[in-house]
Amino acid sequence: MTLDTPAPAAPASPPASPPRSHGRPSGGGSAGERTLNVFSHGILVVWAVLVAVPLVWAVLTAFKSDREIFTSPWSLPTEWHFDNFVRAWTTANIGQYFLNSAIVVCSSVVLVMLLGAMAAYVLARYEFPGRNVIYYAFVTGMTFPIFLALVPLFFVVQNVGMLGTYHGLILVYTAHALPFTVFFLTGFFRTLPAALAEAALLDGCSHAGAFFRVMLPLARPGLISVGIFNFLGLWNQYLLPLVLMPDSERYVLSQGLAVLAANQGYRSDWSALFAGLVIALLPVLAVYIAFQRRIQEGLSVGALK
Repeated sequence: MTLDTPAPAAPASPPASPPRSHGRPSGGGSAGERTLNVFSHGILVVWAVLVAVPLVWAVLTAFKSDREIFTSPWSLPTEWHFDNFVRAWTTANIGQYFLNSAIVVCSSVVLVMLLGAMAAYVLARYEFPGRNVIYYAFVTGMTFPIFLALVPLFFVVQNVGMLGTYHGLILVYTAHALPFTVFFLTGFFRTLPAALAEAALLDGCSHAGAFFRVMLPLARPGLISVGIFNFLGLWNQYLLPLVLMPDSERYVLSQGLAVLAANQGYRSDWSALFAGLVIALLPVLAVYIAFQRRIQEGLSVGALK
């Protein structure tokens, strides 16, 4: 019995040579792209300097004496006057104004986030007649100038007996921030998977339960982002409390700083004024530094999905 010998293998074909690239070598980019990058980075550097220099100058000035503010405004403090902050907090009544702002703004942010999230979820997930009309009504509310609403808003709040009260200003703040919140969160809820809510409904969960237990935790990045935007906008609000909060004992921080600045024409306590500015700036700066990654995450998630 003979064994079949295997046939000799065919010689392997030589590997194909890589195609020749006739363009420029990659990695460096064209001269136009490099010029554009340098130009854009230069604009960002200039913008950072324009924002950071006044901020640093105001903080340093808050530790100077009144005489030193005018004699050497651009130098470091020769002596750090921490008593400026104590005087601004107590004598200038910044402490009470700060507490009033904290009560009004924090309550408004919680209320607008709750109402805005529920309205945005319904507009994003449910089909019903007039849905687009309601959605575009909220969008139109973002473009309405607040100056045109000050006079009728004053009489409405006065007629219901809420003029000069915390809850009256809280409700107005909530209505003012609601259009942007609904607009932002509607687009965010549309990016979330609807299968999770449907699975929760099949498991016996109610519509409210599916919203609060499933969809709302998934929308946490968007909630944090829009919540920070609302906090910053309401904390710096001046026109609405100027019209709706005539009682000096319930002034918010923006009103108190305006009164303190106006009083400098009659008494020279500029160090307390700059200390009050720094006190008003600290919550905004702290919130942004603490949640800047969450803001970027919420915006990027909404854009990518």
